[in-house]
Amino acid sequence: MSRLVRAASAGAVALTAHTVLNLRLLRVPPADPPPVADPVSVLLPVRDEAHRVGPCVAALLAQEGVPDLEVLVLDDGSRDGTADVVRRTAGGDPRLRVVGGAPPPAGWLGKPHACDQLAGLARGTVLVFVDADVVLAPHAVASTVALLRSTGLDLVSPYPRQVALSPAERLVQPLLQWSWLTTLPLRLAERSPRSSLAAANGQLLAVDALAYRWSGGHAAVRDQVLDDIALLRAVKRSGGRGVVADGTALASCRMYDGWLDLRDGYSKSLWSATGSLPAAAATLGALGLLYVVPPLAALRGSRAGALGYAAAVAGRALVARRTGGRVWPDSLAHPVSVLALGWLTARSWRLRRRGGLAWKGRPVG
Repeated sequence: MSRLVRAASAGAVALTAHTVLNLRLLRVPPADPPPVADPVSVLLPVRDEAHRVGPCVAALLAQEGVPDLEVLVLDDGSRDGTADVVRRTAGGDPRLRVVGGAPPPAGWLGKPHACDQLAGLARGTVLVFVDADVVLAPHAVASTVALLRSTGLDLVSPYPRQVALSPAERLVQPLLQWSWLTTLPLRLAERSPRSSLAAANGQLLAVDALAYRWSGGHAAVRDQVLDDIALLRAVKRSGGRGVVADGTALASCRMYDGWLDLRDGYSKSLWSATGSLPAAAATLGALGLLYVVPPLAALRGSRAGALGYAAAVAGRALVARRTGGRVWPDSLAHPVSVLALGWLTARSWRLRRRGGLAWKGRPVG
């Protein structure tokens, strides 16, 4: 048992060291970008978002440094007056257009179909996809396009600051950034065509319009729950390059409001994120070994276990400080966060196998 604890703690130390390296290599969009030369289409799919779409739309229309900007909003069968809120917030701004979406045909999930319709209407040479729960800083679009063009990449995904207010959100949401900053070799991921080396977030994602169409766009990922990561993989398959970046200063997003909302949201997607049931079991087993076994051993007086727990807390704290999250005391609860993720993943697979997964009134699995 002591050998297992030492091995687990060594793994936690190594991964925290990798986190430190990634934080140094993480691409950061410019804080003072030059005016954008490209025509830019900002694409916003919405479905029953009346309670939160207003701040998102207001922020989109307040973008600076984008002389040729269009904002296309696709109302995907909302039943709560979302389109009315969008129009009222826009106040007749000619840069914004609301269009009604068609129901997804067989074989399509709702969001990829909405994004596909938006891309078909867009005239920009850069497409910027945004979610309705995101609020952009005034320079966000210009900075994102500047990063895309200055790096020669085909897709960039500046990861927004994740707002977590309730205890459940504070426990689980920080794992989003922590996971890829800890495990994904960022510079290799930029260059490699391997689908396993991909991380992206559709909350804010910019793609060159030609590369998007060359990859097949959302039609190529029509049945994918995690369409953002799938789109990056499609771009890679077509010979393009893309990467996740630091969007902390560009955007904020509160994905879920409390435990029930978070539980259902993660249950919808975690089965897809883990790929297969054996892969999910292996991933959760590895996480448990690295981040639960050492603190349990530390409670029994193991110095190696204490070192492993300290390394895990340090990695979590470094990511939180960099990404605008709450550092203390939340980082101390990292083993509990990992256990919560394991329960959510198991629930996601259980519902998947029973055919009980749905989101906003539509089946997703």
